[in-house]
Amino acid sequence: MKLALFSAPFALIALSTLPLSSAALADHQGSAAHSAEPAAAKLSLDTPIEVLLADERAKAIVEAQIPGIDQHPAYGQFKALSLKTVQPFSQGLITDEMLAKIAEGLAALS
Repeated sequence: MKLALFSAPFALIALSTLPLSSAALADHQGSAAHSAEPAAAKLSLDTPIEVLLADERAKAIVEAQIPGIDQHPAYGQFKALSLKTVQPFSQGLITDEMLAKIAEGLAALS
């Protein structure tokens, strides 16, 4: 049984209070724009979430493990971050197992 990541109110609080400095956000946004340019760029757990979700194949892989991630109320605050960066703020709702499955699926796209 899969756990709906964003159905728990505590996860919403944790992700919506994620402290982001403007410099960190700008750095991640810059890397998101840079990563989106080359179509053949390798997607990984370090790729910004918005870049993963922009690729239909990667989006299917991510949403198989984390359904509705792009519908989360705080999506605008964390979309420029990677899944690895967001995981510690998910209060255990994004597990190592989920990330391993996503990483495996993304690696198969290359």
